[in-house]
Order: sequence, then structure tokens, then C-alpha cells
Amino acid sequence: MIPAIVALSGLSLTQDERDLFLTLPPFGFILFRRNCDSVDQVRALTRSLADLFPQRDVPILIDQEGGRVQRLPWCDFPAVGSLKTDDAIRLHVQTIADQLLPVGITVNALPLLDLRLPDQDPIIGDRAFAGSPQEVARQGQIMIDAHLASGLIPIMKHIPGHGRATCDSHIALPVVTESRDVLQETDFLPFRLCRAPWAMTAHVVYSALDDQPATLSPKVIQDVIRDDMGFDGLLLSDDLGMHALSGSLTQRTHGALNAGCDIALHCSGKILETQEVLRAAAEHAGKGVG
Repeated sequence: MIPAIVALSGLSLTQDERDLFLTLPPFGFILFRRNCDSVDQVRALTRSLADLFPQRDVPILIDQEGGRVQRLPWCDFPAVGSLKTDDAIRLHVQTIADQLLPVGITVNALPLLDLRLPDQDPIIGDRAFAGSPQEVARQGQIMIDAHLASGLIPIMKHIPGHGRATCDSHIALPVVTESRDVLQETDFLPFRLCRAPWAMTAHVVYSALDDQPATLSPKVIQDVIRDDMGFDGLLLSDDLGMHALSGSLTQRTHGALNAGCDIALHCSGKILETQEVLRAAAEHAGKGVG
């Protein structure tokens, strides 16, 4: 098993994908809108992925947040930032779980523990709970617990905090210049207070800590995420194909895993890119690539 989660090109598993995954077996898979058409189709797709590795449970992920970020075309959930009560958060998660679990999806990339702040890039916006670190932590833990109670694995993101970024890391590399003391009291606080089994890194440079984005920074991952925040769960990189990162996919994969990410995430579904990431992750794990 290779420490990578990868994506698919379309609505069903192709023969080339099947051959690649049997040769270089990923830890799990992530689905996007291009992979989802109907309940029966998604159920068949996830079953085909699980059938590749009958000896183990295969995590199948999705970003089903609500609002601007939702992948299932038959669902229309509100944005997290519009949920005004604790009961609304719990109902939101249960409604999502009622859609994901029956089609074989077991991991959901929620909650965002990023702060909603003035002058931030709109990539976060109403995807976040609030601007108060304490309130984000409180509501975030409710959402984490609701996922676990429903049978879904939650992923808190984007650790150690994306809210202060003034550009979209899908497009460019955000650089946050606030001091470590300020970050500790604001952006980092929800991640220090919440407990979740999985977390996803931020492709953000915190110049007070390092000149590398968190995903590629041993200083941020070990000193901040592991030691200061006390996160001891599975640490997943954000998508290595995002333009915040530079270098080849091989370099990005090695960089993320060498920095301390447990799993490299790649989302394009393009077979040659997927192969490159899986080969690099296999090399990192010392499994060889044949």
C-alpha cells in the first residue's frame, strides 16, 4: 500500500486505471464532480474501487461541504457559514452522511477550521464558520463529532490555517507575514483546540516560521502541527497539483512526505500524473516501482 490518495478520470474505472492501481496500490481514492452522476453510478464506482483490494478497507474521500463545494449532483446543501445553530450543524452532517455512506464514500473533507477574515481571498469566505477562533473551534468540534457519530471520517482543514491568505492556493502561493504569536492566538488556535482523526495541510507560507509552504515544511509540520497543536492523526497533504506548489509532481510528492505528511493527495485524475505521484510515493515508502 502506497502513501497516496489519488483521483479518477471519469464515471467508471478504466482498464488503464485498474492496471495502474493493481501495480501501485494507493492508500485510497478521492471523488470529484466528474466522477459523480447518479446514486447507482457512484455506488458501482466505489464498489469497483473496493473490489481492487478485498483484503483491506479502502478510504474513499469526497469534498461534500455544501454551498460552493459539493460534488454530488443530486444534493444541494447550504454553505457551512450559513449554519446558525449547533443543531443545524449536526443536521447538516447527518444529511450529508445519509447521502455519502449508502454510495460507499467513507471520508468527508470537513470541517474547515480556517477563520473568516476581512481582506482574505474569497476561496474561503462562507466555507468557514466565523472569524472568532474560539467559535470556529467550538463549532468545528461539533462538526467533527457529528461526522464520527454518523460513521464518516472527518478531515479538518487547512492546517495550520488558511484564513489569512490573500490569494487562492489553487492559483498562487499565499504568504502570511504575521508573527508566530499572532498566529498562535488566531489562525492556529482552532486546530490546537479541536481533535480529529485526519487533517489536511495548507499550501501557505508562514514567513515567521519557514520560507516553505506548510505542506513541504518539516518545521511547520513537526514544530507546529505535531508538537504545538498536538495533532497525532493522519496528516494528508492538500492537492499536490495546485499552483501554489512548484517543481515536478515527483518533487512535490517527495517534499510533502519528507516534510512529515503521512499521505500525498493528488486530484487531477490524469493517468500519467497519477502514475508519477504513485511512483514517487512508492519510492518514498521504499516499496520499489517495478
